[in-house]
Amino acid sequence: MTAPIPHLPSAPLGTGDLAAEITAQLSTQLCRVRLRGFPPPQTPGPTLVAVAHGSRDPRALPTVRALLDRVRALRPGLAVRLGHIELNRPLLADTLDGLRGEAVLVPLLFGHGHHVTHDLPAALAGAPQLAGRVAAPLGAHPLLAEALHGRLLEAGFPGAPSPRTAVVLAAAGSRAPRSARDTERTAQLLSARLGGTPVLPAYASAAAPTVAEAVRTLTARGHDRIAVAGCFTAPGRFATQCADAAPGTAAAPLGDHPALARLVLHRYDQALLARTGSDPASVRAATVAV
Repeated sequence: MTAPIPHLPSAPLGTGDLAAEITAQLSTQLCRVRLRGFPPPQTPGPTLVAVAHGSRDPRALPTVRALLDRVRALRPGLAVRLGHIELNRPLLADTLDGLRGEAVLVPLLFGHGHHVTHDLPAALAGAPQLAGRVAAPLGAHPLLAEALHGRLLEAGFPGAPSPRTAVVLAAAGSRAPRSARDTERTAQLLSARLGGTPVLPAYASAAAPTVAEAVRTLTARGHDRIAVAGCFTAPGRFATQCADAAPGTAAAPLGDHPALARLVLHRYDQALLARTGSDPASVRAATVAV
């Protein structure tokens, strides 16, 4: 049964504030999400293999490990492993080589780019001892918007909407059109969470506009308080490049934000539901009960 919407504050709220309040309170309950018509995933279940890109930045590996510690705390007993596409150890191939049975690869990436659609399935194909599947990337989802919003607030971005404010949502970038659509949808979700504040997608590579170009576009539209929020799990070259292009506030990478940890588990659970044999259309159409 769908739980009732929690009580809202008694003080009068504007339309944007009311929407943000409703979204925030619903999001806090998403850790209890299940898809109606399907049994909840069994615990501990298949191994969750979190797949990070990897970075030469020495802060990246500790940041990803902190996120996975939070995932483990949310789902005690679940086996959680880490694998990197490149640059850091353990590499994904080594992690998979050490596993047997079943595994779900959860990309710590934010769109359907080449890594998600080609590299991860190829890695699974190279581990024939495993029965596995690749979960969806982390974007777009309301929990991602919650994490982005949280990092913006921590960086000093004003909580109340203003005609002067705007946000550039920075992503790594990909030549895959579907990846750009994921980023655009995430920008829409973040804008709604910010009460209608304009959010313009931008990219560090392989796609346009760049962060600097997006800033110029928003400035030409009359916005003079522009922040940059990054779809980056951990510090790295692209995250630093995008933050350096911010004219003012630049939010930190998402790291171990609680909403991001819940989203990792949500993608894992979605992959398990698809494994039950339900056709993709039925899984997409399932009603989320909060």
